[in-house]
Amino acid sequence: MAAQLGEQHGIRVEWIAADLADAAERDRIPGEIAARGQVVDLLVNNAGIGTNGLFQELPVAGEVQMVRLNVEAMLALCGAFVPGMVERGSGAILNVASVSGFMPVPQQATYAASKAFVLTFTESLTLDLHGTGVTATALCPGPVKTEFAGLIEGMPSAYFVDPARVAREAVDGLEQGRRTVIPGALNKVNAVSGRHTPRSVFMPLARRFWPG
Repeated sequence: MAAQLGEQHGIRVEWIAADLADAAERDRIPGEIAARGQVVDLLVNNAGIGTNGLFQELPVAGEVQMVRLNVEAMLALCGAFVPGMVERGSGAILNVASVSGFMPVPQQATYAASKAFVLTFTESLTLDLHGTGVTATALCPGPVKTEFAGLIEGMPSAYFVDPARVAREAVDGLEQGRRTVIPGALNKVNAVSGRHTPRSVFMPLARRFWPG
């Protein structure tokens, strides 16, 4: 992939292989970057996994591993690189959350909770970073036309957004310093309703109509 990107766009691409859910492997990344004489001025936390099924029927080890990757790794990498951005007075962070982070989701309890953490952490981080020259943006896509979409079979096709559009809106939102980016009109409606509809109303509807 690095070679392909370099050839297509005429750029230098370097890579470090690491299991981000493993603290020991993750913690060596800042040192390797420094050893290459580089600094991180744009951090994109995109790594994540999901599961689908009733929580009580899923292997708990997989759910714990999801939290380590979706939550702990994101937090640790922000902790590793954001202080340097603040010292230099410039930088940006893009944390990939999800529309699911705005609401409780049947059969995706851990996933939705992990993305709620990413969303709330990023929104709170923008408060801490105010006036530093560093911005933080939460990307909150709904269903995207990738292999990850297998977790949400039965979702109407109108909710799905092309990956290139998601990437473009993410970059545009990052450059504009926006707090959140939600690609797709229907996903924006879903996010607003998920956050603001009273839970006594939302949860019976979710149980009835959510696919799965």
